Amino acid sequence: MTIVLCALFIAVAFMFRKKSAESFVQYAIAGGTLPFFLILFTDIATIMGVGNFVGHSAKGYEIGVANIPFVFGEQGAKVLFALVFAGFAARFTYVTIAEMMDDLILRDRIARALIAILTSAIMIAWTSGQAIGMGALFSTFTGTEPLPMILLFSGVFIVYTTVGGMYSVVWTDFIQGSLLIVIALWFYYRIFSEVDFSYSALQSQLADVGGLHLAALNLSAMEVLSLFVTGVFGILAAQVYWQRCFAAESPKVASRAMLIGGIVAIVFTSLTTLAGIVVYTKNQSLDPNQAISYFILEELTPVAVLAFFLLVFLAAISSASSLLHAASVVIVNDLVIPNMKKREESFYVNLTRWCVLLVGVFSIGAALLFESIIDLFSLAYTMAGGGVVPVLIVGLLWKQRKSEKFEMGERNSRVSVWGARAGILAGAVVSVTAGILWGVLVSAVLTVLVSLMLPNGKLPVTEA
Repeated sequence: MTIVLCALFIAVAFMFRKKSAESFVQYAIAGGTLPFFLILFTDIATIMGVGNFVGHSAKGYEIGVANIPFVFGEQGAKVLFALVFAGFAARFTYVTIAEMMDDLILRDRIARALIAILTSAIMIAWTSGQAIGMGALFSTFTGTEPLPMILLFSGVFIVYTTVGGMYSVVWTDFIQGSLLIVIALWFYYRIFSEVDFSYSALQSQLADVGGLHLAALNLSAMEVLSLFVTGVFGILAAQVYWQRCFAAESPKVASRAMLIGGIVAIVFTSLTTLAGIVVYTKNQSLDPNQAISYFILEELTPVAVLAFFLLVFLAAISSASSLLHAASVVIVNDLVIPNMKKREESFYVNLTRWCVLLVGVFSIGAALLFESIIDLFSLAYTMAGGGVVPVLIVGLLWKQRKSEKFEMGERNSRVSVWGARAGILAGAVVSVTAGILWGVLVSAVLTVLVSLMLPNGKLPVTEA
């Protein structure tokens, strides 16, 4: 079944090969013409990666409901994004968040490059995580080396993403997302039948095995706030979500799809956390990362095991292709194109295809051979949340001409070049060293203060 689906995904990509090659904007955001159902399912398929079914179940097994604040931050950020930013972003046909910030707020190649480095690093780290997580699960289920599965899995999503660009990503996500929802609902039904679909029954079983601490939210208000802010600001810096809004055919389509996708994400990820707690009632001596695998192998039939493996495969491959495409588009659009002479559209498309291929190979190879490199890349999640997002919010709120709407090609912000650079760098560094709450505060304050002290009118601007 997995081989058949892989062949189908590659075939879909070749169906859209010519369409995606018409221009760079077609390859990157499908020309900004995607309808509601494609935006909705690509949102859901991208959100529901390996982390949802393995990572959050591990957290549920390890810390219980204390994981819920992070879930509401990370996944609730999609709802916030839908309500505040999605409709706004869909008014434009930018390709990346860095390009949007550069055009509306910054007009500075250096700041644009800093944003691009941080946002692409997030996507690269997450791409690696999908492949490694898939391989680890395959190894657990079969008892064999994960490398063959990682290579097969990676080869498939790299090929179909390279060939069809955004079109292949969203149409394969439609297939993957449809199957994923059906299998996920079955999985949740099966696991919660173990506690008669009752939270009180779950608490009772936890009490029997000395696990009531998993049902208690033993966190301080500051810890809850920190987890929530980390999730919210990290997601707001994620290129993959902005890109879908730019690709939507209208603001209404973007906001509705993101809203529904965010609600689905909150529900599913919260249920996955609770699933990890259910597994704890069965066995209290597991490695948290193996918790859900233990339940599947020990408590379910072989057919159910196959269904769960297919579920995680669909979740991983849909997320990986979206993340890889997003990272590659950022690299080309914000690090390469602004620093070269204008070329034909076909050149940019081919360049991005090569970038998808090379970034895909790098992300998988680095994760397999040099895991510490990917750990460094993953720091960008916190760095971008603490550095990029405050500058974005300040830049949009602190307008030069308050009565005018933002329009493409017209800078309308009082944030200066040096204010943006200071905010991005300081926020990123402080977020890693002292925590994201301090990072956000320092970034916002420095952005305003430096912009007031060093406004653009007194300094040469390095325009993109």
